[in-house]
Amino acid sequence: MPHRATIKIIQNRHFLTATPEKSVRAVAAHMRDNDEGVVLIVSPDEGKLLGICTERDLSFKVLAAGLDPHDTPVGEVMTAQPQTIAPDRPFGHALHIMHEGGFRHLPVVLPDGRPIGVVSSRDALGLEAFHFYKELDQREVLTEIL
Repeated sequence: MPHRATIKIIQNRHFLTATPEKSVRAVAAHMRDNDEGVVLIVSPDEGKLLGICTERDLSFKVLAAGLDPHDTPVGEVMTAQPQTIAPDRPFGHALHIMHEGGFRHLPVVLPDGRPIGVVSSRDALGLEAFHFYKELDQREVLTEIL
């Protein structure tokens, strides 16, 4: 499963975007309403990735810094020019990038710079569950044989 292309992990999954002039408050409400912890910040004209904003960014860069979420544009607190991964790269490579960089979300971006999704370190839990259930099935087979 870690060798599967990253596109296979994100296919049929929605992701949130916003433009950099949107207020932090509007972006936070968008995240809440969609039960998501990350928003990709894109250019309003071409839709190219400019940055990423996570719950952690909102907590540390807005709340802890005492910024007004109504007046602060998300472009001021986003992580600009985040690392990305191409859709054809293995999911294991995405996990490696996230581990090395110390972050939990990685935008999946086309060669022209437009995002098509986000992988998360949480996606690796699906791998663990897959292996767990596979092992359970193997144990059942062995139990039946014995």
